[in-house]
Amino acid sequence: MFDNKTELKIPVKKAILSIAFFLIVLYTFGQEQKVNYLTTFDEKLIHFGFTLGVNTLDFEVRNEHSSNIRSDVAEMIPGFTVGIVSSLRLTRDLDLRFLPGLSFGERQLMYNIQVEENAGYPPYPYFYSIKSTFLDFPFLIKYKARRINNDRPYLVFGPAYRQDISRTGKADLVQLNNGGFYAEIGLGWDHYFTFFRFSAEAKFSIGLTNLLGPPPGNNEPQQYSRAIKSLKSNIFTLCFHFE
Repeated sequence: MFDNKTELKIPVKKAILSIAFFLIVLYTFGQEQKVNYLTTFDEKLIHFGFTLGVNTLDFEVRNEHSSNIRSDVAEMIPGFTVGIVSSLRLTRDLDLRFLPGLSFGERQLMYNIQVEENAGYPPYPYFYSIKSTFLDFPFLIKYKARRINNDRPYLVFGPAYRQDISRTGKADLVQLNNGGFYAEIGLGWDHYFTFFRFSAEAKFSIGLTNLLGPPPGNNEPQQYSRAIKSLKSNIFTLCFHFE
C-alpha cells in the first residue's frame, strides 16, 4: 500500500469503461444518422465555446527510503472543472486548442502513523487532506478522424501549465509549490447537433514537476513532509465541450 509505484485507481478504471461504452453508443447512433448538421463547422478558422467537466486528482508519491513513515493517496475524490474553448484550424484534420479554465479538487494523503498537528491537539486519523484550486492553461493539438455522419472521433495531446491558487501557509503539514507543468493526452468524440457541436472527452494529465514544497514552519511537525521525496500530480478529467 505504501510503496513508490503508481497504481491506476478503481474509479479511474470505471471512468474509462464508462467512456468506452459512451463512445460505442455514439458510434452506433452516428451510423444510423441520415441528416448531417453543421456541415461547414470544421471549415471555420476560429471558433469558441465552453467546457464543463469532472476530475479526479492523484499524486505519484515517492517516499524517502531512510524514513519509517510511509504515505500514499487514500482515495480518488471527484472535483469539477469549468473552462473556455478557443480553437484554431490548422489543417483539415488538425486544430490548435487553448482551453483556459478553473479546476477544483482534493487529495487525501494516507500515512502509516497517526497524523497530529502539534502537542496541543489530539491525534487526527491517518489521513491528511490537500485541497487545490487550479488555473489551467493547456495548449493541445486535436487530431480529427473522418467524420461519420454527425459524429467524429479525435485525439488530443500537448503541454499544460497549472497554477494552484489555493491558500497555503507555513502551518500546513505538507506544502505544495504553486505551479507545475503537465503532459496531456486524451480521446474524445464530437457530435454535431442542429445549432452546436457537443464533445465528450477523457483526458489524462501527467505531472512533470515535483510539487513538494519546503517543510512547515511555526514549530509544526516536519516528519510528515520530510518522509516524502517527491510529489507529482496526475489528473484525470472527463470534459464536455459545447461549441
